[in-house]
Amino acid sequence: MFLSAFAVQGQDQNAIDSLKSIIETGKPDTSICNAYLSWGEEIYNNDPDTALILWQKALDLAQGKLLKDPLDPLLKKRYSYFYAEALNNIGYIYSRRGNVGTALHFYHKSLKINEEIGNSSDPSAARAGKIRVATSLNNIGSAYNTQGDIPQALTFYLKSLRVLEALGVSPDSSTAKYSSARIATSLNNIGYTYEAQGDIPKALDFYHRSLRIREKIGAKKGVANSLNNIGYIYDKQDDKSKALEYYRRGLILLEDVDDKNGIAYTLNNMASVYRKNGDLDKALKLYQKSLKLQKELGYLKGIGLSLNNIGLIYKKQGDFIKALEFYHKSLRIREDIGDKTGISYSLNNIGVIELKRNELSNAHTYASRGLEIAREIGSPRLISFNAYLLSKVAKKYGNYNEALEMYELHILMRDSTNNEETQKATIRQQTKYEFEKAQLVKEQEEKEAARLEAEVTSRRDNLQYSVILIAILVLFGGVLSLGFVNVSVRMAEGIIFFSFLILFEFLLVLADPYIDRWSGGAPGLKLLFNAGIAALIFPAHAFFESRLKGGLVNSSA
Repeated sequence: MFLSAFAVQGQDQNAIDSLKSIIETGKPDTSICNAYLSWGEEIYNNDPDTALILWQKALDLAQGKLLKDPLDPLLKKRYSYFYAEALNNIGYIYSRRGNVGTALHFYHKSLKINEEIGNSSDPSAARAGKIRVATSLNNIGSAYNTQGDIPQALTFYLKSLRVLEALGVSPDSSTAKYSSARIATSLNNIGYTYEAQGDIPKALDFYHRSLRIREKIGAKKGVANSLNNIGYIYDKQDDKSKALEYYRRGLILLEDVDDKNGIAYTLNNMASVYRKNGDLDKALKLYQKSLKLQKELGYLKGIGLSLNNIGLIYKKQGDFIKALEFYHKSLRIREDIGDKTGISYSLNNIGVIELKRNELSNAHTYASRGLEIAREIGSPRLISFNAYLLSKVAKKYGNYNEALEMYELHILMRDSTNNEETQKATIRQQTKYEFEKAQLVKEQEEKEAARLEAEVTSRRDNLQYSVILIAILVLFGGVLSLGFVNVSVRMAEGIIFFSFLILFEFLLVLADPYIDRWSGGAPGLKLLFNAGIAALIFPAHAFFESRLKGGLVNSSA
């Protein structure tokens, strides 16, 4: 399971009832352990508290078996898998709640076990273990991403991708969809880190590569995630209509799979567009709806984001006291979970309000902290925001050298993420995506047309083969009746020869596709095959001819 990547497609109550039944009937421990894991995977997206309890039960059961009971190799392998899976899933819940240190502890333990499985002498077990190694590496990267440690996150995302690509993905294998989904997730996460570092062309390239895979395998939540990320880039490039188009497409898919966390984030993104367009009432409603969902899920990072964004609405409305209240609530949560990117944003937002209130010392303190963290995580956008705030504070103080220095830094960072080349890259990627999607649709249409044409041709050929076969049977029926009809020997020979000639030609027509394949189209080989068929028919022709001629002679006597 790749929990940091995507959720199950909504809860399947029948599946949950079946899993409960397995647990209640006290079947073998391996079945119960697997049932706890699977039940949690059905509900974790909307009920993380219960999922955590179920996964802890699976962990305790698997750990107990591995520590106490002497196990044969097969059972040990199964319990090791359950143990690693439970560790990974529990780590995800802690990461989602902002307890990144604990999450990393669980992820690293899961990684160690998966590496042991990946070194197995059994090729099938080794491959499965390596895929789970990639899962653990991805989740470790996501934990660092939650902390805002973008370089470290990128390191682990790239490791995860390299492991998956080294395994190779066969489109004909039973695990192709499973492996492809994980590659798509790694590509998407790498795109996010490049975006955070201001490398928009690279971010778009990875986002679109991820989107193409997710569309191909029909991963709705993954597709929605990619659409949201691409929409966010359009938003930052001030193409609001295009951003809303992507957000809405993603929202439809997320509602279809009942992914509350994804819905909450998408509502946040859509609200930001409405806020920038001046529709503050609509934006506030969407932010509040998002906050409610995040609180239901207990997702602290999302709660911090929603609180911050509601503060932006009050700032726009001129209610600075209310704005500061929400900004500080957001900052406290972000500091608790170590979300460096979020902390830098919150510090900048608070500093902006303090400057408007002419609290220059406070504004300078918050902006300086925000800039320090922005530099630490390497985010050009956040460096630009905080440098611009510091330039305005320095100007108010009359420190024009510092004001100029900070303003130049602001311009440098701003232009690195919002320049003409970036705009061109956005257009190129979108055009490439739309072209490739159109090509894919065209190829699918052509394949379907070819399939339908092949079906029509097959039906036509089968019908004609049937008619020919019936005609040959009638013809040979006539040949067999020659002994009862008064015809000359010469005519009988002609009828028999013609009948076997038709049979020979019919057999050639039937065998031609196979002969062509076996001979590779070589005329000499095709001639040999045809001669072989003639050699098989010749004895039958001679037998019929001698018997019928004998019958004709007797009847004439």
